[in-house]
Order: sequence, then structure tokens, then C-alpha cells
Amino acid sequence: MFFLEDTFYHMCFVLFLTAVAIVMFAREKVSLEVTSIAILTILLIFGQMFPIADATGKNQLDAANLLSGFANPSLIAVLALLVMGQGIIKTDALRPVSQFFVTSNKILAWIMVIGILMMICVMSAFLNNTPLVILAIPVLQALAVTSGVSESRVLIPLSYVAILGGMTTLIGSSTNLLVSSSMTGLGYEPLGFFEFLVPGSILAGVGFLYVAFMAPYILKDRSSMARDLVGDEKEFVAEIDIQEGSPLIGEECVKGHFAKLPNMTVKLIQRSGHLILPPFEGYKIEVNDIMIVATNREQLSVVLSKYPGFLLSEDDAEIISRVNQRLADSSLDNEAKSEAANTHLVAEVMIPPGSRMIDMTLEQVGFHRQFGAIVLGIQRRARVVRRRLGRIRLESGDVLLVAGSPASINLMRQNPDVIVLSGSKKELPVPKKAPLAAGIFLGVIALAAVGVLSIPVAAVTGAVLMIATDCLNIRQATRAIDRKIFLLVGSMLAIGTALQASDGAQFIANTLLDLPLPGGNLSKIAMLFLIVAITTNVLSNNACAILFTPIALNMAVNLHLDPGIFAVTVVFAANCSFASPIGYQTNLLVMGPGHYKFRDFLIAGVPLVVLLWGAFILIAKYYYGL
Repeated sequence: MFFLEDTFYHMCFVLFLTAVAIVMFAREKVSLEVTSIAILTILLIFGQMFPIADATGKNQLDAANLLSGFANPSLIAVLALLVMGQGIIKTDALRPVSQFFVTSNKILAWIMVIGILMMICVMSAFLNNTPLVILAIPVLQALAVTSGVSESRVLIPLSYVAILGGMTTLIGSSTNLLVSSSMTGLGYEPLGFFEFLVPGSILAGVGFLYVAFMAPYILKDRSSMARDLVGDEKEFVAEIDIQEGSPLIGEECVKGHFAKLPNMTVKLIQRSGHLILPPFEGYKIEVNDIMIVATNREQLSVVLSKYPGFLLSEDDAEIISRVNQRLADSSLDNEAKSEAANTHLVAEVMIPPGSRMIDMTLEQVGFHRQFGAIVLGIQRRARVVRRRLGRIRLESGDVLLVAGSPASINLMRQNPDVIVLSGSKKELPVPKKAPLAAGIFLGVIALAAVGVLSIPVAAVTGAVLMIATDCLNIRQATRAIDRKIFLLVGSMLAIGTALQASDGAQFIANTLLDLPLPGGNLSKIAMLFLIVAITTNVLSNNACAILFTPIALNMAVNLHLDPGIFAVTVVFAANCSFASPIGYQTNLLVMGPGHYKFRDFLIAGVPLVVLLWGAFILIAKYYYGL
């Protein structure tokens, strides 16, 4: 190992590595998991080769210190809360509450939309935001149709209110827990459960008024991704494999259309490994051609009912037939058997976070073998994917257009790896374990709120009780643990440790303090809020919390102010992840169903960040007395 007397070089390297991490996380050219592991590995090697000795001669950058973040109590609490949230989803414990808001009256439906947003905002103060948003998406979609409002006007507000509610309590967001944990690690008292309830509620209230009554009018109507392409009809992309004996063989394109493909637009033809693009005038369809066509759901339904073989090979058709027959045989009555065997539905299903299908292709998933249904197309972040569907690796938030029998669609509704957004009107029954799951959740929250159990102990206890009472099994609990959160938080805690040991946090704090800002301490804390709020939209709220907490605490010490005020500033600012879909997981979750583009989050989110910044300045001045 090599010893450097001056920690300035350590600081320069750690600051450079921090900047690289921020850029890599923001661009996502490489997956978050790979970037996190790479950053952590570089830090481990650097700490081994160039140690920083403390007063006792111990290396502050040794593996024990850098890897201690993976055993951080707050990180364990976050993962345990994800397991509890999965138990709530699996048992549909919130379904009776959400169904209360469904109505067929248009005016009342819009009122119910506001009511659901308010309910999500309140409940997100105590429950992980992701399961709440997942449960609310299909309900808001149904209400949007009833009230005549585009779903794209209500789904971004859904994500925003979940984030706003998380600002009010210590467990409202993993960000809040990580800030509190960082304070403990730096020798400060942790934040209390309701320590920032009053200022957080003020910010949430101001933000909710904007989100509920202004954002829907600011957002563009993107009720279907095809509106920009073909008008008001929703368009999807389907893949047709031309097999031996297909009625399409020899069909010639005349005046830009194939007669046997009415109301369908051919986007491209793949022939012998080559792509043929429009115009197709004079081309004839040949055996083994792969055609990518665009049409609406109604036309796809007609094609499937008349010519099911158009959209799949004979082998696939046989497999789907066997699966559907098995599902039909398991039905309770003859009418259900007939419906399951003969009827095909077109439905949209979403890939949720934690799905086993993430990073797998459709061929690897074996979708048709598993569900007896075929995937017609994929929507990803409001873009139509126009290449071989079977070769596309699935991502969280992808929306698949699938076709299958009612039984196969209902089978998907029971599978945690997909979420059915539409296509089936059958109401799901309330599972018997729902009261038990709700009781465990409320009991754990109550014990943590009154201080009988610490939050990590309460969360782990709740997760264990969910498994012990069969609200979910070990496999489901394991899948609920998000590896991205685990690796990202662990690696960023390592960077935080390195920043602290190399005096990098102190350097950034001093730089902020030396800025020539009018207004004294108020302007400095306002600048801190703005910097963190901007960064959280290009990095992540958890990473920002870990990165800026030591910086904020150093600023508080240098200004001789209460460190708790600066820690709360980081909590509020790091939760302002409204202006980017990558800022928070729920933003990405609504992007597909709402058919949003990146700029939609900028248009709706930037005014909200500015509004909350202004509100926080007033809170800092009159509530905290700065």
C-alpha cells in the first residue's frame, strides 16, 4: 500500500469519482447495478492502495468501513418495508378502499380522482410509494375513462402526490430514513418520527393544490401513443410471421396497401435478415417474411377472431391452444369453459419493479407457454418498438399489448410479474389474508410511531410476520427486494464515507458557504435546497440523501446552526424528484401507462420544484426563524 501524507489527493479523487458516478447514474448507458458495483470496486481498491489513517492509525477507507453501508439499519428497514408492501399487494388489502372511489357518474368520477390523489398522498406518509401507485393506476385509468379525462392528465399527478406525502414522516420515503441514518453515522441524533410533520405537511399541501388543480391542465393529452401518428385511434405494433400455407403468401402491395391486411399499416418487412422499408409498391409477401404492422385494437381483435394464425406460427398456436384448453378444463361451469376456449381478448399489461421478467427477452420468458397468450407489441416510455419483439429485453414500466382468452388474461392478473391494466372487467375477489396483512401493517406502523420499536426492528418484524402468516411466501418476499436500491444505496454510502474521510464533504460545504449570497443564513440554506433539488432529478433521491447529508451537517456546524434544520432541508429537497422520469421509481412506473415523454415531466415538474422551493424559503424564515 502507498501512504499519502496530504489527503488533498484523496479528496480530488473521491470528488472526481463522485462526479463520474452522478453522470453514469444520470445517463444510464450502463445499468445502475453495474455502475454501483464498479464504483464500489474502485473505492475498495483505492482505499487499500492509498489509505487514510485516523488518530489511532486505522485506515478509514478499509473494506469494513466502505462495505458497512450494506448492513446499514435504514437500508435493511427500506428492504423490509418493500417486503411489507408486497404483502399488501399480494393480499389486495387496499382494494376495498380503492374500489370505494369507483363510480359511473362523470362529475362524481372527477371528484373521486381528486379523492384518490388525496388518499394516496396521506397513505404514502406511512406506506412505500411504489405499491400504492401500482394499486391506484388501474383505478385512475377506469375513472379517467368514466369522467372523459385523458389518463395522461392524472397519472403524473398520481406519482407526484405519492412523493409529496412521503415528505411528512420519517418512514414516508426511503430518502428520509437514509438522511436520519447518515446523521447517526456521523454522530448526530437521528430524526424523530414526526419531527418534520408540520413543515412537510405545508409543502405537501402547497404541492397538492398545484398537482390536483393545475398540473392536469398543463399536461398534454397523450391518451395513446399513436395520437401523434394516426389521429385519435390508439395504434399498436404487431408482428406477423409468414409460415408455409399462410393465406398472405403471394399478396402484392397495391397503392401502398395489402388487400388481405385491411386497416393495417405495414411498417417494415424483414426478409432473409434484411429490412425492407416503405414504400412496398410491387412487393409480394413471401414465406418466412416477418412483417411489422400497425393498427388499432379493434382491428387486431377482428384479425385474431378470424385468422388467429396470422400472428403466430403453427407451433405457437398449438401451444397456446393446449394452455387455453387446460385453463378451460379448470373452469367451474360449461359457459366459462366455452368462453375460455373460444374467446380472445386484447389487453395491456405492465412489467412492474421486481418482476422476474426484467432483463429477459420474450423468448426467454416463454410468454405464450406460460400464459397461453401472445404479445402483439411493446410500449416503452411512450415509444413504439419496431423490431423483433422476441429479442427485446423487458424493462420495468414496459407495457405489453397481449392477446389471449379471458382465462389467460385472468391468469395474468394472478401473476406478480405482470399487472393487467385493461382488457378484463371482472372484479378481483378480496383475499382472505387481506385483514391480517392490514392488521400487521398498521400494528407495525403504530409500534414504530410511538417508539416502542425502532423503525428497522419494526420493519423487519412486520416483514417476518407477513411471511409467517402466509400473506406472501419466501420467493415473493425475495422478489420484492429491489437489487437496484440495495446496490445503489450501498455504493453511495461508500462514497459518503470516502467524502467524509477525505474532507470532501467539508470542502463542498465551505465552497457553498463562501458563495457571495445576500440574505445571510437563509440564502445559504435556500441555495442548498435548490442544489439538492436539481441533483435529485438527474441522480436519485436516495443517492442525493446520502451524498448531501454530510455536506449539510458540515454547513450547519460552520454556521453554528441546528444540524436538524439542514438535515430536514436535504429531506425535502431530495424528495423533489418531479422533473425527470428517472428521479423516482413511481415516475417511471406511470410513464408507460400514461404514454408520457421525457419533456412531460419537465413541463409539469419544474414549476412544482420552483413552487416548493419558494414555500420552503418561507418555512425556513418564519417556522425555523432563519
